Amino acid sequence: MAQEDVFKKIVSHCKEYGFVFPSSEIYDGLGAVYDYGQLGVELKNNIKQYWWQSMTLLHENIVGIDSAIFMHPTIWKASGHVDAFNDPLIDNKDSKKRYRADVLIEDQLAKYDEKIEKEVAKGRKRFKEAFNEEEFRATNGRVLEIAAKRAALHERFATALNDSNLVELRQIILDEEIVCPISGTRNWTEVRQFNLMFKTEMGSTSEGASTIYLRPETAQGIFVNYLNVQKTGRMKIPFGIAQIGKAFRNEIVARQFIFRMREFEQMEMQFFVKPGTELEWFSQWKETRMAWHQALGFGAENYRFHDHEKLAHYANAASDVEFKMPFGFKEVEGIHSRTNFDLSQHAQFSGKKIEYFDPELNESYTPYVIETSIGVDRMFLSVMCHAYEEEKLEGGDSRVVLRLPAALAPVKLAIFPLVKKDGLPEKAHEIMNELRFHFKCAYEEKDSIGKRYRRHDAIGTPFCITVDHETLNDGCVTIRERDTMKQERVKIEDLRALIEDKVSITSLLKKLK
Repeated sequence: MAQEDVFKKIVSHCKEYGFVFPSSEIYDGLGAVYDYGQLGVELKNNIKQYWWQSMTLLHENIVGIDSAIFMHPTIWKASGHVDAFNDPLIDNKDSKKRYRADVLIEDQLAKYDEKIEKEVAKGRKRFKEAFNEEEFRATNGRVLEIAAKRAALHERFATALNDSNLVELRQIILDEEIVCPISGTRNWTEVRQFNLMFKTEMGSTSEGASTIYLRPETAQGIFVNYLNVQKTGRMKIPFGIAQIGKAFRNEIVARQFIFRMREFEQMEMQFFVKPGTELEWFSQWKETRMAWHQALGFGAENYRFHDHEKLAHYANAASDVEFKMPFGFKEVEGIHSRTNFDLSQHAQFSGKKIEYFDPELNESYTPYVIETSIGVDRMFLSVMCHAYEEEKLEGGDSRVVLRLPAALAPVKLAIFPLVKKDGLPEKAHEIMNELRFHFKCAYEEKDSIGKRYRRHDAIGTPFCITVDHETLNDGCVTIRERDTMKQERVKIEDLRALIEDKVSITSLLKKLK
């Protein structure tokens, strides 16, 4: 099945089972805005809990805050967002559709990658067991030809981005004969910059109202609270401040479901270090964050680092953690060495001294910052994309199963009475009333056991138990594991210990020790 079709099925699955809904759907929706349903919010909260606890429980020198969405407008002038938070946009004159010029070129690079992979696949099919992929990539004429074109485009693209050369970006699009996906034509406008921040007004009257912005990132709320946290927490460098919160960007090219939205949620941690040590910490946090992702068990081959071609004005190093989505490797987290830019800017614009007195050096300095920033929504999407599977079973049957990590699953345990009589529902409720204090449980009595299993396979429930007539005599239930579908009899009093350790966030955190 084509990856595009797989992605469409995942989007449909999210709606059908209550994970994600189009926002304001009864009014025909609102572009690039989505609501999380009853199961989606549970999965999302579990992802956030995994991140939060990995930061604040496993690191004694990291604490959390929750800053306001509305902030003083000068903050965004100091941070550079008012003047420099722009995307290069281009319109197709025939379709009247607007695109990000850099994304169009990145998609073209991806097409070269796909062509290379197709040639490699042909070689693998032709030579079979004798196939040497490394040698094939290094010697095959067609592969080398495509790779040379990709390298030339990549170098030209990187130079244009670093120089902010909008004319060259447009010329690349023309030279590569990139067409509009809607009209199929190359009738492009000039490339121009577009500021992504949402504006609003604050004040009791329209005449006295002042312009403020919805925050486009959560990081600045941490920076302007640096002194508050450092002094009240008596924090010593190195230390970090973590935050989870909503951010807003007026994305013109919002696409790929919840991958790029106008209202989204971030999990960010700013780590304050001594100047001169930032690149060492940058490398260390890259390893730490990759380990966090890979602890979910999605396979190391589905992750990679992508070092930035163009560094932001405040950074001296930047790398993305990319995950293999159905539409290619895409960024889910960024790790950046932000130097001392942010604190220095806020000190300048506020007139307040923002420094750290180092008792070991007996001097004051403005700390440097390592940032880890992960999109909750993108993380949610990566989890769903990896977990979704259409599995063929013995006998010609099939099932849709979400192989979610047990600790992230919205429902940990489903409890079924075999029939709706003979005291079995009462016993099932008794078990649920005991276990619901420890993890999320669901009770189901409608339809056959087989159909109930299929429903919970489709939402990722890792364990199901069935209460039958023997339960009333021997105090045992049948427990069924989602991935293997293996069933066994266990005592009711053993259920909590058997399940809790496997479904708790702690089970993931222990992998990070």
